[in-house]
Amino acid sequence: MSPTPTPPAETAAPVGAGAIGLTLDGRAVTARPEETILACARRHGVIIPTLCEMNDIDHAPGTCRVCVVEIDSPGHEPGQLVASCATPVRAGMSVRTRSRRVRDAQRLQVELLLADHNQDCATCVRHGNCELQDVAQHVGVTGNRFFDRARTFGRGIDDTSPAMIRDMTKCIRCQRCVTVCRDGQTVDALVVTGTGQDTAIGLHHGLSQRESSCVACGQCVLVCPTGALGERDETERVLDYLFDPEIVTVVQFAPAVRVGFGEEFGLPPGTNVEGQIIGALRRLGADIVLDTNFAADLVVMEESAELLRRLGGQRRPTFTSCCPAWINFAERHYPDLLPLLSSTKSPQQCLGVIAKTYLPERMGIDPARIRVISIMPCTAKKDERTRPQLSADGVAEIDVVLTTREFARLLRRQGIDLRQQAPSSFDNPYMSAYSGAGAIFGTTGGVMEAAVRTMFHLVNGGELPQIELDQLRGFDGARIATIPVGGAVGTVKVAMCHGLRPTRAICEAVRAGTADFDFIEIMACPGGCVDGGGTLRSKKAYLPYALKRRETLFAIDRATPVRQSHNNPQIQALYRDFLGTPYSEKAHGLLHTYYTDRAVEMSLTVKQVWQDITMSTMVY
Repeated sequence: MSPTPTPPAETAAPVGAGAIGLTLDGRAVTARPEETILACARRHGVIIPTLCEMNDIDHAPGTCRVCVVEIDSPGHEPGQLVASCATPVRAGMSVRTRSRRVRDAQRLQVELLLADHNQDCATCVRHGNCELQDVAQHVGVTGNRFFDRARTFGRGIDDTSPAMIRDMTKCIRCQRCVTVCRDGQTVDALVVTGTGQDTAIGLHHGLSQRESSCVACGQCVLVCPTGALGERDETERVLDYLFDPEIVTVVQFAPAVRVGFGEEFGLPPGTNVEGQIIGALRRLGADIVLDTNFAADLVVMEESAELLRRLGGQRRPTFTSCCPAWINFAERHYPDLLPLLSSTKSPQQCLGVIAKTYLPERMGIDPARIRVISIMPCTAKKDERTRPQLSADGVAEIDVVLTTREFARLLRRQGIDLRQQAPSSFDNPYMSAYSGAGAIFGTTGGVMEAAVRTMFHLVNGGELPQIELDQLRGFDGARIATIPVGGAVGTVKVAMCHGLRPTRAICEAVRAGTADFDFIEIMACPGGCVDGGGTLRSKKAYLPYALKRRETLFAIDRATPVRQSHNNPQIQALYRDFLGTPYSEKAHGLLHTYYTDRAVEMSLTVKQVWQDITMSTMVY
């Protein structure tokens, strides 16, 4: 196995002005100005193994040293070994990527990485999907001369978070997680600690995962090349529920799961496998299979009614509340903005509470027997379900959450191949129908578009003439639009952010009083739920399938007969028979929540700032 997909030979646009001539493994090639040796080699179809480097997040610290090559360069001593990811090309340079000296150096570097790395690969969740395993095979490692068991298992495991596990016995110090947390998400929970052999990835001020400023978005998990970062695995608990005859299992899965799951079984990215997932869940023994899309429609009803009430007051803007990583971010980083958050619970939690109240009432089931299992593209959902305000009398609304990755492992354990699985369909008469508006909740802008469709109806009594709102469907990190709702409301000024870097910028603008918006949608993960921290990981690539998954969700919306949440007949029945009206006293008691100030004050010493500045290895 190669450590990266085989890159194509140079067939793209010409190098252009300023082209640099050099020799690559004896072949004359051209490079772009300021291009690194690694980038040039990839364009010309030459594979150089890498571990720390990740081009998608502009990360090339040169820390792993696995990408070493041998160079001769005019004006310098010949035969130097340099890190290709951090060394720019020079005119007249000769680069050797597979000489015996290079191969020996690469093999030694991987052996040194393995010296304090947990060797129990067979039980690791990344077994068979681990970049370190791939690179070890690529460079020809056949043994480990330097393994130090005491040092390895002295590095520690942080399992304090209900969402994620940090297993430092498997960390190779590539620092990808630090980069995506600090630069991509601006959470800055992670930090490089120690020096020399004691260098490690920790949390600021020595805090635990649970106590830190981490928001459980899980983007660090998506870039980790090994099993050092991952979700808290709860597949055994799900199996206990499924095979307990006294328990009625209610399983829900999110809109993004159906479009981000097929590639695990060899289907094209973005394939809609909704029917196969339902069939697989029934084979597993699930008693009732529901769709989180139904609860997304319910959230639209509550959030739209709530927003219309708020528009007449002084508190603006209103932030959406569907994303639990965003809720964590607000509570830990912007607690002064908490009064601006919608009190409506997330679709996951709304389905959970209705599945333990309305559903057993309609079906004649003892509520004490029900266990609600969620399948989510999100690590923060695991954290969300443990929030004390999302339980009543000690009974949690959601009993267990599996990420998309865990669900894939569960199906494989039970011998279910999605490619061979016959599709099935939802059949619960109370809580399984959904509208197209509910389906698009899984991508950035989808919550806003769904809410606008229903707000227009609540204000005017009719339907929005243009169902698809192109101005809300961009993919920039932050987008703004003005939506004509009509009636007494007039126009609604909206903004959408996906990813926490643009979210922080808009929070600062709101805090400063310079943001003139009525409604702001926030999704903590870039792309939204379709690329949540619990989705399938891709080797050497960060969020490669967001647009394909997004396109499929929009296609589901277009193909769904009912495209507005308020026209979902099961939602209408729920309000008629159980809740009354949106934002009624009963609806508020069941479907709304509150938030708490959990601010973590973070500060950097001069020493830490200097360490950050000098973190990258010196380049040639």
